[in-house]
Amino acid sequence: MFSGIVEETAFVKSIVKDNGNVNITLSCSFVDELKIDQSVSHNGVCLTVVSIPGDGTYTVTAIAETLSRSNLGLIKPGDAVNVERSMLMNGRLDGHIVQGHVDQTAKCTHIEDADGSRYFTFQYSFDKVLAAKGYFTVEKGSVTVNGVSLTVCDSTIDSFRVAIIPYTFEHTNFRDIKVGSVVNLEFDIIGKYLSRMMEINGK
Repeated sequence: MFSGIVEETAFVKSIVKDNGNVNITLSCSFVDELKIDQSVSHNGVCLTVVSIPGDGTYTVTAIAETLSRSNLGLIKPGDAVNVERSMLMNGRLDGHIVQGHVDQTAKCTHIEDADGSRYFTFQYSFDKVLAAKGYFTVEKGSVTVNGVSLTVCDSTIDSFRVAIIPYTFEHTNFRDIKVGSVVNLEFDIIGKYLSRMMEINGK
């Protein structure tokens, strides 16, 4: 489990295909603290560390399902990826409950200056069946964008805005997002459970 508070951006060093899988090698400041089998969030996707060769890098493996559902299939060497290690159970939940299970992608449609901060607008494919299961945003609710825990504003049936303060912009890959960029979304797990309960009780 994660909190959506990104620790830093890791940089992609290499991408190697292995049948339907992809092995992604990255570098970041806490490589020496990682262990094999440890879970790390990459742009909001929970991936397992499979190799730590000792050269300041580590490797994770993304399967075909992950590549098709997230933007990890689009990354290339040199790209910055938001990373967060799993949350300590005795720590503060500074963001919100994030599972690291990306639901779908969205596309940035607008970026607006907000006197020092920035508003980013994202649009995603609306599916009525999935929406009934909690795949939607609500005003002032939580959403995870590329692994970053954010508060929703201006929520519509298939889009929403988020406000990005300078610190978040400078310390995550929001600094690389442009109009047309594809990002990963994870909708709020509490909303999914409530939607499921309503579905069951309605039967």
